[in-house]
Amino acid sequence: MKGESRVKKSLLNARVNLICYFVSLLIAFFTRKTFIGYLGAEFVGLTGTLQSILGFLNLAELGISGAISFVLYKPIFDGDETKINEIVSVFGYLYRIIGFVILFSGVVLSFFLPLIFPETSFPLWLIYIGFFSYLGSSLLGYFVNYKQTLLSADQRNYEVTGYYQAVVSVKVILQMVLAIYLKSFVLFLVLEITFSAVYSAILSYRIKKVYPWLESDVRLGKNLFKKYPEIGKYIKQLFVHKIGELVQSQSSPVLVYAYTSLPVVAIYGNYNLIVGKLSGLMNSVMMGTNAGVGNLISEGKQEKIWDTYCELFVVRACISSVITSCTYFWITPFVSLWIGSEYVLSQLVVGLICVKLYLTIFRGVNDQFLFGYGLFYDVWAPLTESALYIIAGVVCGSVWGLPGVLMGPLVSMLVIVYIWKPYFLFSKGLKVRYYKFWLMFLLQIGIAVALYILAFAISDRLFDLSNIAKSWQFLILNGVEFAAILVVLHFIVYLLFRPFRSFLKRFKWFRVCRK
Repeated sequence: MKGESRVKKSLLNARVNLICYFVSLLIAFFTRKTFIGYLGAEFVGLTGTLQSILGFLNLAELGISGAISFVLYKPIFDGDETKINEIVSVFGYLYRIIGFVILFSGVVLSFFLPLIFPETSFPLWLIYIGFFSYLGSSLLGYFVNYKQTLLSADQRNYEVTGYYQAVVSVKVILQMVLAIYLKSFVLFLVLEITFSAVYSAILSYRIKKVYPWLESDVRLGKNLFKKYPEIGKYIKQLFVHKIGELVQSQSSPVLVYAYTSLPVVAIYGNYNLIVGKLSGLMNSVMMGTNAGVGNLISEGKQEKIWDTYCELFVVRACISSVITSCTYFWITPFVSLWIGSEYVLSQLVVGLICVKLYLTIFRGVNDQFLFGYGLFYDVWAPLTESALYIIAGVVCGSVWGLPGVLMGPLVSMLVIVYIWKPYFLFSKGLKVRYYKFWLMFLLQIGIAVALYILAFAISDRLFDLSNIAKSWQFLILNGVEFAAILVVLHFIVYLLFRPFRSFLKRFKWFRVCRK
């Protein structure tokens, strides 16, 4: 484990995550249409509701896997197999407790299914088959698949993602075939639990292959838990952080509805869907570096850690700027052509959405290092962030409507994520003067704004952008032209930054080009 390249693993994680992201997106686009067409919108709604219900039961897990991942970084770097076995045993013990809690809660909840689905055309027995199929699939993660956290902490998340996507792809394709030819609801649901079991078997085999020395014993986990009190401490801290994220994600649609109307909620939801997919794309690319940062920090070489931070900082800044600028450029004409000009929001609202997108993507670099250092004990921060989110949204929303509601996440992010969190990281982790963050951050914002204006001016001079919303052909053509100009400008400017050049040197093709 120790001798393997972090860079190589990070790049492999990013590549696999990116491929799987687009594969899942493509499959979801076709299968959803097929399921609705052959099984009906009501059945698709039923399965979605059952999954949402069970999603609430899984809230009991919040913080455990994150805490275990962090505690594993050091023994993985040291190659301490004994300690890894002990920590994984503790993890298995904790997950078994959570599994039994979810099982008990699921059984109790099942008695209320007739009340939850009082007016459905489906027989009650079919609803129960669906419920327990999804419940069984969820429980496999707690009783069997818990060891996959070791793969993630060891920067082998590409194995988890790759096998999972392969199994899910086969499953949904079979479900699609059965939907077309047999239209069987029961077989559709049976495939859920069947392929969950197949995935568990494949993952268990792979873990045994990669870590033949792994001999975790869940029965010893209870006593070993006392040996690692820091695990319980980190779980409590991360639980509060996760709850804060959950409160904010659930508050947004409620606040939009409170100060606008249901049609505006739907219109805003269209924009939010697009932005969410773009943010997810970025996470898919950069998520592969998370464990690498944790393992790097385990070495304790502060200069190397700071250099890596600067590299990831400018790379995030560059990508955030490109994605946000392209989104601001084409999202309005895209929505206009996609569902109609009557569903277009004002440019002020679009601007606020894009600012939030930029800040959401950019924050990832600090989040990575805060996690890598184990800086979770500021439990007041997510609670304060949630309070600011709601208060600012209510106050500003009552005055300015939808633009005011969108001020909530911006205010909370600026105060907690961009003022407090960098101070916390720089003072307690990186041990670097705090003002450096703001010098770097404000410089990147200035570059992002300047390059968007320059790219738009060049595009408008070379091409007629007034026709961009008239047809898909104009949108694609002008969008690609603008994106190309934007990327070239960013590449030229960011080559002036030493951390960006250092990052590019990690790629063989860049070293060859320089020669």
